[in-house]
Formats: sequence, structure tokens, C-alpha cells
Amino acid sequence: MADASIDAVLIQIDSTGQLILGLVLALIMFGVAVDLRFSDFADVLKRPLAPLTGLAAQLLVLPAVTWAITMLLKPQPSVALGMIVVAACPGGNLSNLMTHMARGNTALSVSMTGISSILAIFTTPLNILFWASLNPATAVLLRQVSIEPVSFLGSTVLLLGLPMVAGMLTVRYFPALATRLRKPFQILSFLFLVVFIVGATAANAKSLGTFLGQILPLVVLHNTIAVLIGWLAAKLWRMNEFDTRAMTIEVSMHNSGLGLALILNHFDALGGAALIAAGWGIWHIVSGWGLAAWWKRRDRRQAQII
Repeated sequence: MADASIDAVLIQIDSTGQLILGLVLALIMFGVAVDLRFSDFADVLKRPLAPLTGLAAQLLVLPAVTWAITMLLKPQPSVALGMIVVAACPGGNLSNLMTHMARGNTALSVSMTGISSILAIFTTPLNILFWASLNPATAVLLRQVSIEPVSFLGSTVLLLGLPMVAGMLTVRYFPALATRLRKPFQILSFLFLVVFIVGATAANAKSLGTFLGQILPLVVLHNTIAVLIGWLAAKLWRMNEFDTRAMTIEVSMHNSGLGLALILNHFDALGGAALIAAGWGIWHIVSGWGLAAWWKRRDRRQAQII
């Protein structure tokens, strides 16, 4: 169980910092949008069962299971809130790379990432508000940080929706420009966020080792459960190995950078919540790479047997 002192850690951010964070968040979503193609969604129309099952596991089942975990393990309120925020975030673009490495259905992964990112304009704030309000500890925390449901929903929809729409319109009407912007925006959004977090948390650097030591087991457990949810959802519908790999990775890899930006921008930069999101950002890469490496190694062994 996390130490209560985690809830006392606040990353101080002034009005200028809030503005910068908002711009970083818009940059993240624009970077996601310029990486999408309308053709990426063709697979959904051809074979809707696989992506719809994966999206249900990612956007409905995982947030619900996350709430159950917070009720059962009773971590400190800010830690529980961080888990709920991360679970409410859409898939991240790194999942597409990991799926490709794992020799899974990359088209399925891309379509799920794209659709979950678009739906996140609404599903992310709604999932956060709904599940956090059902846990008494996080419900109190929502009131303490003065989260008004209507204003939070409205501001988040605008903050996520406008850059998403701008990015997709750029892809639609200025494809050459989108191609040139794609890599720089993705790199810059990542670097800006890393630099901002490092700078904002410098004052608490001496304590972060202890906090990470306590939080990492929760991050690993949470991510492992997400892996199992994705894998079980695929097996439930008897999907082939190709789709199963894609769904497992997609459900277990979230846009934790978005979650971290939301925590810093809307939830008073609570240390426990921020550390959960930051921990996910590191660990889901480790677990995704591990899954890909394991599957590739198994494929080589089976090829040798044949």
C-alpha cells in the first residue's frame, strides 16, 4: 500500500505553467491526429468484431476493473485517482510499433488507436468522473481539487477535441503538410512533456525514489491486468493469433502522456496520481516490448519444429 505522504506531494504549477501544459496537451493530441488516416478505419468496416471487442475491453472493461482494484487494494486517494485516469486514456501510438514488432495485426492496432483517440474526447473525461465518483476516497479528492463535472467535461472536450479535429483536417486537406509535421510533432510533444515534468518535479527529487518503489508494484499489477483483459477478450471471441496479439498490446498500452498532462492541468498536480501516470509511461513500454520479444521467440521455435 502506498504511503500517505504521497498525497501531500504537490507539483507546484503557476498560471503560466498551466498555459504551457494546455499547449503541450494540444500538441500531444494534434500529433496523434496527424498520424491517422481515414483508410486506417477501413478494417473496422470490413471486420467490426475485432476492433469493437478491443475498444469495449479498453474503454469499458478496464476502467471498471480499475475501479474494482482501487476499492479492493485501497491505495492512497491520489494513487487511486491516477490509476483511474490512466485507465480512462485511449491507446497510445507506441502500441502500433509494438504490435508490428510482435508480428500482430498492425492494421487492427492502428484502427483501434485511431478510434479510441477520437472517442477519448468524450470517453476519457466521462470515465474519470464516473469511476472516480464511485470510489469514496477519490470522490472526496475530486471535491478537494474543485473539479466541477460540467466544466471539466466541457474544457476537456475542447482541449482534446479542437487539436484532434485540426489534425485530422490537416491530414484530409493538406496531406503533404501532415506528412512533414508528423514526426516533428510526435517528437516535440514527447520532449516538451518530459522536460516540463522533470522541471516541475525537481523540488521533490529526493523523495521520488521512495514513491516509485511503492508505486511501481501497483503499476505492474495494473498493467498486467490490462494485458490479461485484452488477451481474454480476444480468446473469448476465438480470434486468431494475429488479432490476439494486436488486441492484447492495444488494451495494455495507453496514452499515459495524456493522462499525466490531465493530472497536472486539472487535478492540482497531485504527486501520487502523477507518479502513477509517469510509471505507466515507462512500464507499458517494457511490458509491450517483452510481449513482442516473447511472441517473436515463440514463432522462431515453432518454425524450427516445423
